[in-house]
Amino acid sequence: MSAQALSHQPVLSVHGVAKQFVMHLRGGLTIPVVEGVRFEVEAGECVVLGGPSGAGKSSLLKMVYGNYRVDAGSINIATPDGPVDLATATPRAILALRRHTMGYVSQFLRAVPRVSALDVVAEAGVAHGQSKADARHKAGEALQRLNVPERLWELPPATFSGGEQQRVNIARGFLVDVPLLLLDEPTASLDAKNRAVVVDIIKEKKARGIAILGIFHDEDVRDAVADRVLDVTHFSTPTSIGTAA
Repeated sequence: MSAQALSHQPVLSVHGVAKQFVMHLRGGLTIPVVEGVRFEVEAGECVVLGGPSGAGKSSLLKMVYGNYRVDAGSINIATPDGPVDLATATPRAILALRRHTMGYVSQFLRAVPRVSALDVVAEAGVAHGQSKADARHKAGEALQRLNVPERLWELPPATFSGGEQQRVNIARGFLVDVPLLLLDEPTASLDAKNRAVVVDIIKEKKARGIAILGIFHDEDVRDAVADRVLDVTHFSTPTSIGTAA
């Protein structure tokens, strides 16, 4: 399924979303996060979540990916078979969305120990139906573009520096095209040269009709890729903490 196939409707529609965390070990203490969140992301558009630390940006991104359940509202992802609401979707449906419809690039690399960097990246291609040989070829191109030395490709990323690990992470996250791409500070550990590479890749993804929702604390990167900045503080709940009833 291509991102272009969903261009006739918003790829992501968020309506009335609210979230709070309940601290069960603290007598039901509740920590409000956001309420009444409402926005859409179209194909080929990059929407950036803005606001200070603690405003709920990362929590909102994790709700869209299905890591956090919502307390109210809906998060609809467009698919060829109709929209899927992450607020009510089964775990099986969420996993299917992650396989075929949405990708997630965080600032932290999570990989199986002792697996080479090349295979860590190629895994994304294999999961989307590419042969192992084709996936490894594309993985090599991605690593080369992100300036990961070829001498490191057959080594496990756990032995790499933080910046090198992040470039492996980005190569894996950007290897295949999916309709919706979620980016959580992907350039946080990168130097200026590699930040510029990531900006170019994001622009190419947008040109191919991929919808992007991201968090970027680097203002230069944000200004270069964002079509809109959504101020999450408009949806943040008061910082006071209450006790659950």
